[in-house]
Amino acid sequence: MRRLIVTENITVDGIIAPMGDWFDPMVADEELSAVNDEHSASADGLLLGRTTYEEFAGFWPNQEGEISAYLDRVNKYVVSTTLEKAEWRNTTILRGPLTDEVAALKAADGRDITVTGSTTLVRSLIPTGLVDVYRLFVYPVVQGHGIRLFDEVSLPLSPTRTKAFESGVVLLEYVPR
Repeated sequence: MRRLIVTENITVDGIIAPMGDWFDPMVADEELSAVNDEHSASADGLLLGRTTYEEFAGFWPNQEGEISAYLDRVNKYVVSTTLEKAEWRNTTILRGPLTDEVAALKAADGRDITVTGSTTLVRSLIPTGLVDVYRLFVYPVVQGHGIRLFDEVSLPLSPTRTKAFESGVVLLEYVPR
């Protein structure tokens, strides 16, 4: 069975949006880039909410480099009841019910499925028990305001991996207990 992995860039105080200038996805950290490459290699599916999908589809197909090449070739699944069509290649619209659609993706053959950004979607997935791993890249900044990933939820977690990078970013991985 495929794993569903929530991967988020987050501040020390738990904020994932708005990101502002504290987050630079192209941070010059070779070891961090290598870990991101490792994660990309283990995943062949990307699950997104409509808003994140539209932001990604409006930006990444027009870029060059490894990230854009990965995003172009990976199977993208966008959860939406309002999106009419998805023109970015390898995109499938999932119209629901959410738990049925995601359970079916996990049961299908393939590698990991990653969810990134997509705050509303991730918050909807947390209580379903479908998330296998929470992968948090913690940036060394306190934002003081914004949208938190874990808001009004109780979720016991067990740590499975920690890794500090030269850039000051710390990777924290957890699995639900």
